[in-house]
Amino acid sequence: MGFLTKLNANKAYRLHVKGDLEAAKAGYDQAYAEGLSDPKLLSTYAVLLLRLGDYERAVEVLRKAEKAPGITADQKNQVIQHYAVAIWKLGQKDRALDWLWKVFRNQKTGTLYGVLGFLLIEKAVDDKTAIDEALAFNLEAVDYDEDDPVCLDNLAQAYYRLLDDKDAARPYFERALAQKPGAVDTNYFLAQYDVEAGRTAQAIEKLETVLEGRISPLNYVTREMVEAQLAQLRGKE
Repeated sequence: MGFLTKLNANKAYRLHVKGDLEAAKAGYDQAYAEGLSDPKLLSTYAVLLLRLGDYERAVEVLRKAEKAPGITADQKNQVIQHYAVAIWKLGQKDRALDWLWKVFRNQKTGTLYGVLGFLLIEKAVDDKTAIDEALAFNLEAVDYDEDDPVCLDNLAQAYYRLLDDKDAARPYFERALAQKPGAVDTNYFLAQYDVEAGRTAQAIEKLETVLEGRISPLNYVTREMVEAQLAQLRGKE
């Protein structure tokens, strides 16, 4: 990998951080074609691809990152987490969870609790026998870090989506929002309480906050869901 290749990749990374995704992707694409081999930059490139929904390309980039010279143990764990998300989105759900469990057994972190907790909820939506596991894991995650907004939101979603226990879910959504006022899923679900209570203006405000945030592959909500609900609510004003 040449000096200019890494320089261009770093420029793409700065554009990525600033939110100029189109220009960032073009820069990453060029650097990758030129032989980019820095594991950190390959990983950030893959994160952008995940956000853009190009999961197959993300898998390709992450496989290269995992074999990159000089990759550290922490970087490799990050690569595996991103890889698991990519193959989950490609339908390889059990395999994705297997990879995450392997990392989790060796390194428990708030990030891993967040990713695994969410994917276990997603699994349990389709497999009711997995509900107890999803709930227990997300309770453990909040015990691990009671102030982590992702873990709090995951536990709330477990109650809300898996058990239909909105009363149990709400305090955790509210605690998550206090820690991260712009949280995408948290604002979406709290907006549903506003809708049910007839607080249309408050619901709209929260849904607009969702659209201002960064919706990722690890969010329950999609931009299309929010835009459709906003159109409906604005029609009632």
